[in-house]
Amino acid sequence: MAKSYDVIIIGAGPAGMTAALYASRANLSVLLLDRGIYGGQMNNTAAIENYPGFKSVLGPDLAKDMYESATQFGAEYAYGSVESVEDRGDVKIVTTDSDTFETKALVIGTGSEYRKLGVTGEDTYGGRGVSYCAVCDGAFFRNKHVVVVGGGDSAIEEGTYLTQLADKVTVIHRRDQLRAQQILQDRAFANPKMEFVWNSNVTEIIGDDKKVTGVKVNNNKTGEDSEIAVDGVFIYVGINPITKPFSNLGITDENGWIETNDHMETKVPGIFAVGDVRKKDLRQVATAVGEGGTAGQGVYTYITALGDKVNN
Repeated sequence: MAKSYDVIIIGAGPAGMTAALYASRANLSVLLLDRGIYGGQMNNTAAIENYPGFKSVLGPDLAKDMYESATQFGAEYAYGSVESVEDRGDVKIVTTDSDTFETKALVIGTGSEYRKLGVTGEDTYGGRGVSYCAVCDGAFFRNKHVVVVGGGDSAIEEGTYLTQLADKVTVIHRRDQLRAQQILQDRAFANPKMEFVWNSNVTEIIGDDKKVTGVKVNNNKTGEDSEIAVDGVFIYVGINPITKPFSNLGITDENGWIETNDHMETKVPGIFAVGDVRKKDLRQVATAVGEGGTAGQGVYTYITALGDKVNN
């Protein structure tokens, strides 16, 4: 028989771990599921400077501290890639690649993943010069020239990080100005190792039999094509929600983001969503933690109401 819990939390990022903390502290049985290590994208962040209580903290260190806090009241942790969720009213069935579980309530915190450019050479040179994580792969490009594609917070923050390792970081952006926070822009523009190619799109990533050697670029204003010799390409052009296993529940919008109310409740009673998987404007550790706390309390309220219904 499937093992049963009061609540299963899918995704052990900051939102999911906070939900686990609140729910387990309320004496609910909690299973925290993730397909990888706890922490989510915090593990790919060199320094977090906008989480209250820390002037600056390493992402992996904060992830470890959150995990220890989340499991201190008995929440269990398990690896598993969720394949489907079935809503049976007061019971939800969660099927992973190796197990099946029953739960009264479900919190979805699966987050998002980096969007690909979709150009020739991107998949070919994945792991051979193409990366989506500066913290993970930056050390391979010490004293080399790398390109960062994008103009948002992630692109500029990770590009600035790469200047500690690479000799030169060229930011290629499709617009004529960045979208990143002003403080990040100021740091980037003041960094002598960073240069910018405006109004341009990467049309192809090229290389030899072993690794990336350059990118082909098109200026979307003049139509001019050019080629830049580089050793690595770091891509930050947006994110997509990880919601495929939940497509049958009717809780996502046309782009796959999960819609909730202010209590983190979806359209399906007993199913909540938190963190970067939600349809919202700001995706930060601080907002994820707040949503996790709200969902954890919401789960307790929901399950208490279920008990009252049964008893009556």
